[in-house]
Amino acid sequence: MDTTAPAPRFSRELRTSATLAAPLVLGHLSTGLIGFVDSVIAGHHGTRTLAAVAVGTALFWLPMMMPMGTLMALPPAVSQLDGAGRRAEIAPLFRQAMWLAAMLGIVLFAFLSVVTLALEPMGIAPDIRPGAIAFLHGLRWGVPALTLYLCMRYLSDGLHWTLPTMVLGFGGLVLLVPLGYALTWGVWGLPELGAAGLGYASAVMMWAQAIAFALYLGRSKRFASLGLFARFDPPHVPVLRDLLRTGLPIGVTVLMEGGLFIATALLIGRLGGVQVAAHQIAINVSSLCFMIPFGLAEATTVRVGHALGRGDRDGLRRAAFAGYTLMFATQALSGVLLLFGHQQLASLYTADATVAALAGTLLLYAAAFQFPDGVQVLSAGALRGLRDTRRPMLLAAFAYWGVGMPLGAGLGLGLGWGPQGMWMGLIVGLTTAAVLLSTRFLRSSRRVPMHDGENPATPRPNAAMTDGA
Repeated sequence: MDTTAPAPRFSRELRTSATLAAPLVLGHLSTGLIGFVDSVIAGHHGTRTLAAVAVGTALFWLPMMMPMGTLMALPPAVSQLDGAGRRAEIAPLFRQAMWLAAMLGIVLFAFLSVVTLALEPMGIAPDIRPGAIAFLHGLRWGVPALTLYLCMRYLSDGLHWTLPTMVLGFGGLVLLVPLGYALTWGVWGLPELGAAGLGYASAVMMWAQAIAFALYLGRSKRFASLGLFARFDPPHVPVLRDLLRTGLPIGVTVLMEGGLFIATALLIGRLGGVQVAAHQIAINVSSLCFMIPFGLAEATTVRVGHALGRGDRDGLRRAAFAGYTLMFATQALSGVLLLFGHQQLASLYTADATVAALAGTLLLYAAAFQFPDGVQVLSAGALRGLRDTRRPMLLAAFAYWGVGMPLGAGLGLGLGWGPQGMWMGLIVGLTTAAVLLSTRFLRSSRRVPMHDGENPATPRPNAAMTDGA
């Protein structure tokens, strides 16, 4: 029986969550800095190049949300197996998840090959379309590597080992900066490709990260006992179906939120190059801020899942509340930074005074949604740890597309408020999601059944697939 006082237990959970989350946050910041690098290189190459990269990035991340979210079923499944003492089942589950990741990557490659045909019907400005198409045609070659990388990353995260996420994230950034610059501007004997150069450079970076992670997992002593690559397993439909049953609602939820931002970018694309460029700057800074609560949410998923696996109801609620505490502290810092440094941040991206002024204004709107954005993503992460994914999907769909998008489109396009009206829709949609998802977690965490060392919700390979069988 644990007789430790509540306060010291909570303090210990805070330290554990912070230690687990720190590399995740830094890894996500490195991902956000990739967008920063793309935006800065493109912005200094020209406003048209920046606008093309903005539209291309939106069209890439909109479908990418689905496989990324679907694969998020892996960390809670792995952490629950680990917490329940069922480590022999982790490697077979991982190998099935790799099959799923490969399939998702191929589907997304095909989608990016044809989605460029939709730019004209979407109403994207004619001078932006060629650069956006070139960017996507270069970027698509890295998509299969990205889904495989995410699968390996989520396995490592689920086992409370998040350092590779940070190291490989910044390693990719180190590769992208010189290669993206060279291919965009045409230096060091390379051709000047503009937006296409950034797409090809990003694809090279994705493959480098995936190969490096596979080599690490195969050679690291930390993972040797699991036998992750000890044998070949063909696709096993029941396990893939179980992963999809949990993962698809997560994917849809992530798509609902990310799609709100991306659809906003596409609608702003109707307004012209200056508005698109300003929105791209503001959304990139906002995305950098978002990486902090996103990393905390992923750490909370693992901690809640681990507590659920070992049958500790108090522990899973303690893990969630530790995540909320850390999130409120970091979001307060982000809000202050945006409030007092909005114009200086915008000026880092472009020398165009008109673009910088509008971007600075939009960053004030970003400051207003820091707390609701943090609450909604942390709540979603805690719910993933409980493997409660279907109802949150419906709540997210209502908040983002039933409230946020209609309001933003009505204010921004219908009433002529422009980008400011679209961002007002973002604020209201995120606030609605924060209220609904946090309430859902409080209810679900009280009702979740506890099992001693056995969680039937965790995908379980059959006996023939289990290592050592």
